[in-house]
Amino acid sequence: MLNPQDPKYATAFQRLLKIMNELREQCPWDKKQTLETLRHLTIEETYELSDAILEGDLEEVKKELGDLMLHIVFYSKIGHEQNSFDVADVINGVCEKLISRHPHIYGDVKVDGVADVRRNWEMLKLKEQEGNPQKKKGVLSGVPQSLPALLKAYRMQEKAAGVGFDWDKKDDVWEKVEEEMNELKAEFHGIPNEEIDMEKAEDEFGDVLFSLINYARFMKINPETALERTNRKFIRRFGFLEIESEKDGKKFGEMDLAEMDAYWNEAKKKGL
Repeated sequence: MLNPQDPKYATAFQRLLKIMNELREQCPWDKKQTLETLRHLTIEETYELSDAILEGDLEEVKKELGDLMLHIVFYSKIGHEQNSFDVADVINGVCEKLISRHPHIYGDVKVDGVADVRRNWEMLKLKEQEGNPQKKKGVLSGVPQSLPALLKAYRMQEKAAGVGFDWDKKDDVWEKVEEEMNELKAEFHGIPNEEIDMEKAEDEFGDVLFSLINYARFMKINPETALERTNRKFIRRFGFLEIESEKDGKKFGEMDLAEMDAYWNEAKKKGL
């Protein structure tokens, strides 16, 4: 177990704070940064961490976590300069939230598994907003608007389920998937693309995706992770197709689908 009393943790964090102070005072680039200019860089660093995790590269995970920690300290430094908050406020704030949202650890609440913990978390969030109109935002307000649509749908469904708005059984969810797929097919199957009402088609297709994401949630599958695994599999197999067809002197535009499929199937046999 990590020992919070070990002085190496405090020493390392103090070192980072000292370096941040020096950079902010002496480096031309660091001096000119603002919350807004750092924002897109933080997003990029988060995706780099995600890549490292998916690749199972723990050394790279360590490096990317360091980059994100730097960003947290950087934002906190700017907050301190603006007399708004500092890094201690940030850390103490999340500590207080963790304690208040885990009454089954720091209180006398009893839970029966992960579902109870999630439900308590969402209900406690709503309770914290009671009597404070400035804080009242709604169940789904914690889902960032700029989150990628697939992950956004998954998180909204999780939060709604956390307050009891959910299906009872996985089979019922699959029936909804089939219902949405049948509606999409009935509405547009056999109709030439140029005659399709694209806005309505997007609505219907979105309903199919949303229901499939919900089914994935009931199967304990993160659809973002599942789709990324398939993306990476496609990249590997298509790369094999490119390399092997070039070795055989074949070019895209000259091969038919059957020829390309042969390379694709060979990639599958090789486990790519």
